[in-house]
Amino acid sequence: MEKFIEYILQFGNLNKQQIDLVKSKASETMLHKDDYYWEAGKTVRQVGFLTEGILRVYYYNNKGEEITRYFIDENHLILSGNTIDELYTPSEYLSAITDCKLVVFSRPDWKELSETIIGWDQIIQKIISKHHSEKMTRRSELVSQDGTERYLDFIQKFPTLVNRVPLSYIASYLGITQSSLSRIRKNIR
Repeated sequence: MEKFIEYILQFGNLNKQQIDLVKSKASETMLHKDDYYWEAGKTVRQVGFLTEGILRVYYYNNKGEEITRYFIDENHLILSGNTIDELYTPSEYLSAITDCKLVVFSRPDWKELSETIIGWDQIIQKIISKHHSEKMTRRSELVSQDGTERYLDFIQKFPTLVNRVPLSYIASYLGITQSSLSRIRKNIR
């Protein structure tokens, strides 16, 4: 819980009463490796913050192949949908690659924080903007790079993930085969 509060306070100020309200609305939960935070076609009913572990967003293409869209590591807010009012039913899966600890809020409790704490929405918007910018930067560069450049870029941008994520997921994220990734890794050592 403290990691979440520390993170939020990087983007704005909350007084003790507001912090206590946030804490009262949150609960901590665990996801074990391979558990889903959300599944395609099932309505998401919570907002989360990852304090430990790695999650993976993926989908199945029209050939039935699993495609990794991105990874979520520690200190990331997991929102769903464009607004807290709309129910979100994803077309992708979000599952734990490692055992994970999360701080979670029900959608009604999250909405109550938004309505009660002056400045809450601005804090959350700053966080969303930061994450969106990071995600766009990571993905846009992949388009113009060859496999080796993508992998070297991945190592630079995700230094903490390289040894914690299975190679098959990294290869899928980079848009290359696992055998190509193995060859690349062998050549750069």
